[in-house]
Amino acid sequence: MNDVTRHVLVLPDRDAAEEVATELATLFGLAEEPQLVRDALAGEDDAEDAQWLVVVEDAAARLDPTALDDLAAGHDGWLEAP
Repeated sequence: MNDVTRHVLVLPDRDAAEEVATELATLFGLAEEPQLVRDALAGEDDAEDAQWLVVVEDAAARLDPTALDDLAAGHDGWLEAP
């Protein structure tokens, strides 16, 4: 069985998520493009009330969680705890 570490960065909006995804690919030389996922807040119907998730598959477990959290924090986000 091949375990893959998955990192989830939570961002306040799509623009921030797209910027972080681009920076991740550049900074860490990712083999796969990070996945962007819209995460509507519970009970909210308004598209403005949504967070965006950047999901990064880390098969080699080589990405530093602190660096990922710092990158997300620079865009008013955070790294979700595993």
